[in-house]
Amino acid sequence: MKAIISGGGTGGHIFPAIAIANAIKKRYPDAEILFVGAEGRMEMDKVPAAGYKIIGLPIAGLQRKLTLGNIIKNLQLPFKMIRSRSKVKKVIRDFQPDIVVGVGGFASEPTLKAAASMGYPTLLQEQNSYAGLTNKMLAQGARTICVAYDGMERFFPKNKIVFTGNPVRAEIEDSTTTREEGRSHFGLNADSRVILIVGGSLGARSINEMMLRLLNNDNTLEQNNIQVIWQTGNTMFETADKAVKDAVCGNNIKVHKFIARMDMAYAAADIIVSRAGAIAISELCIVGKPVILIPSPNVAEDHQTKNAMALVDKGAAIMVRDAECGDKGIAAAVNLLNDKEQQNAMIQNIKLLARHKAADRIVDEIDKITLK
Repeated sequence: MKAIISGGGTGGHIFPAIAIANAIKKRYPDAEILFVGAEGRMEMDKVPAAGYKIIGLPIAGLQRKLTLGNIIKNLQLPFKMIRSRSKVKKVIRDFQPDIVVGVGGFASEPTLKAAASMGYPTLLQEQNSYAGLTNKMLAQGARTICVAYDGMERFFPKNKIVFTGNPVRAEIEDSTTTREEGRSHFGLNADSRVILIVGGSLGARSINEMMLRLLNNDNTLEQNNIQVIWQTGNTMFETADKAVKDAVCGNNIKVHKFIARMDMAYAAADIIVSRAGAIAISELCIVGKPVILIPSPNVAEDHQTKNAMALVDKGAAIMVRDAECGDKGIAAAVNLLNDKEQQNAMIQNIKLLARHKAADRIVDEIDKITLK
């Protein structure tokens, strides 16, 4: 088995890509797997850290905010696309893959278009309830499209759609980490109640500002015997770290730029406050903890709100809108911590939505294509 996996930009694309690669390797130990990503994006670090080779393309996305710098970047895009397609055609020709898998993100468009034009079979993995522009453009040339939500025939040919669920990191899906081990890992008190706050792999400004506001204004955490694990992302880590050190309740907060051991973080938490990216939601369903979702407004077609509502409508999550999280986010978390009956109901409901072994199901579909 020789597979190229392409895409990235955020953890929501990278982690399922790595999960698919790991599932291929589990089934075919001698498989050769090559990743194709975008130069300067986080996949160029995360993929090698997971043990796989990656080649970067000089590709970038359209800059929607019209500044002089962004206009110049947008004018460079056609040239970057031409260079990327030329480079990836050589990569494909040299590697000779049995399958090319696209998970969304800048690099997957030139990679899968090139593969399809050269006669190599392609498979798409769409994480969200609202299909991304890249995957919609690539659907015509794909043999199979693996999805995680019902109703995706709105975007893709019905005969190509297979409901597999979203691939989740094995260390989370197969985790046996206990609450005590998680709390010890983060240096938390065993008898405190714990909130895990994550804004996605790149962080979330509004969620970070919600926490900074909490540090400046009151002693809610101390009064309610609450400790917090807070992932900030790169941009606001230094500001957050200083604010925590200066705050009266700083000892109640463990601040991290990026949490490598999310299995430990999930195990330690009583409730979770999170963005509503598709992979985050898939992980949360498997973890089975009460969750408050704060969808990002800065995504295509407001798809994170649609992702969140898929849980809210089933009594499996609470949603707080991004614009309101500064006023309502922490209060909602504290109220949920104090309502054991609601927590229990949410735990039961969210576990019903878990889709296990999605990566293995995707490899089943790869087999159907490559073993014909």
